Amino acid sequence: MKIINKAEIVNLLEQEGIISNPLGFRHSNGLLKKDMNKKINEIAGFCEQILKIINKYNKKKEIVFLECSCGKSYLSFVLSYIFEKEFNTKPFFFGVDTNDELIRRCEKIRADLDYENMIFKHGRTIDFNTDKKVDVVIALHACNTATDEAIAKGIEVGARYIMVVPCCQGQLRSQLKDHHPLTTVTQFGLLRSKFADILTDALRSQFLLGNGYYVELLEIVPPKLTPKNMLISARKTKNTSKRSLEGYHQLNNIFNTNFSLQDYLSEQPLNDDQACAC
Repeated sequence: MKIINKAEIVNLLEQEGIISNPLGFRHSNGLLKKDMNKKINEIAGFCEQILKIINKYNKKKEIVFLECSCGKSYLSFVLSYIFEKEFNTKPFFFGVDTNDELIRRCEKIRADLDYENMIFKHGRTIDFNTDKKVDVVIALHACNTATDEAIAKGIEVGARYIMVVPCCQGQLRSQLKDHHPLTTVTQFGLLRSKFADILTDALRSQFLLGNGYYVELLEIVPPKLTPKNMLISARKTKNTSKRSLEGYHQLNNIFNTNFSLQDYLSEQPLNDDQACAC
């Protein structure tokens, strides 16, 4: 499978009205909206990383995506277009969001594009169910704990890949005021906010590691474009002998926090010495 890089995807979205017009990237006169530049680059950067991992799949097998907190579902629509145009194949896409109005908008765009390989559902990610085997769970800027729901759902369904770009992360900020080793750092509001973001994503990464995923942290766009540019990319591993949530619990204990990611899983949280059954 050909790998399309970020620059090529940006060019595709800027030049091809077939996909950019229905998604609202252009004015009625055909000119690209300037305020969509950041979003186009975010989508292109994320798509680039997704296409890299999809290259490892059997090209004859249907690949099933679940986009969590999909919003306007730019990511899924662009991916579907790229796969059909460049690779002559159609993955299947589920999109789920709690905003019913956005889900209706996605359904209209799906109908306009005649994409029968997509289904959009109104509701929370954690409540989503399907008989299809989900291969890749994705989320672009799912706010706060919605990212945690995406991670938990990916683990629950045994997705081969879980790829999330977090957005606002407020859960730990109020928990970092005292009773931990770095209070001389977090006593300052701005530093506490920045550190809470780092700790949040470190806990998410450790939770994925403890549940049998190999984890990489990547930038989808330069930080000058947006500080919310970090992709947590997790690949399910075959080695089940070393699965442990020790690192996750250790971080929670060191900073005296109560991060609730494990609460979204239907099974009881694991003890440190327990193996995880994905």
